[in-house]
Amino acid sequence: MPKAIVFAEFGSPDVLRLQDVEAPQPGPGQVRIAVKIAGVNALDSKIRSGSMSQVFPVTLPHVPGVEASGVVDALGEGVEGLAVGDAVFGPTDTGSYAEFALADAAKVVRKPDSVTWEQAAAIPVADETSYRALELLDLKPGETLLVHAAAGAVGGVAVQVAVARGLTVVGTASEANHDHLRALGAIPVAYGDGLVDRVRAVAPQGVDAALDAAGRGGAVAASIELTGGTDRVVSIADAVGAAKQGVRFTSGGPGQYRGGPAFEEALALLAAGKLDLPVHRVLPLAEAAEAQRLSEAGHLSGKLLLTV
Repeated sequence: MPKAIVFAEFGSPDVLRLQDVEAPQPGPGQVRIAVKIAGVNALDSKIRSGSMSQVFPVTLPHVPGVEASGVVDALGEGVEGLAVGDAVFGPTDTGSYAEFALADAAKVVRKPDSVTWEQAAAIPVADETSYRALELLDLKPGETLLVHAAAGAVGGVAVQVAVARGLTVVGTASEANHDHLRALGAIPVAYGDGLVDRVRAVAPQGVDAALDAAGRGGAVAASIELTGGTDRVVSIADAVGAAKQGVRFTSGGPGQYRGGPAFEEALALLAAGKLDLPVHRVLPLAEAAEAQRLSEAGHLSGKLLLTV
């Protein structure tokens, strides 16, 4: 039987177990992927802890994970344009911390030979999320964007996409990641007390828009102060804080998903050498609990991945 990481109760990362499971069977419009690499995201830990049960309810036992790269293993009824053996990546309908996962055939994309399995697995969530958030901010070349948690997986992609679109980007991160941000094209600033003054010092022209990928440390409040209002502030990490302070929160729910154009842009930037997808660490599937501990601790400089 194939193996997967499963949790049967909400709790700490210790509830995650590697066990045998039944292979999922693709339904109409789905493909089954033999997973090569699964992406690890902050959302995975929040679902596992139970803190997101009102927004993302799951049935226990549950296999975590929402993105993967791998090989098409089986086709559901009505699937066209894909074949068994195709190398693909994208969001998954069933947990990706597994040897096999199901995905909507319309949302997965063929992996070019020039893109590694690790790069492909790092694209779906980070790229779609950053693309969607930047689209909501309606940015124009020459404007200045503030990105909170700019060294993380989503923040790092948002920085590079924004720079490629002709924006000036200021990114918050711990000082240990400042050289990394400079390499991505951002002007780094340390987060914490005095953030507003530090941003103003490096961006005397002002800040036109802000993306909160941190979800803590007063990022939303600082963004409102720096942009002069709530209209051009978007959070992807603090739904409660965003609601309280009157800014938009985007989660990629129904009608919001922008994977198609996001992946097209990402692959074009990769081919042009304008997108780096740094990997913080790759762990074996059996060490999923450690991966989620690292995710919860923060201070990452890239993507966490599981090799299956």
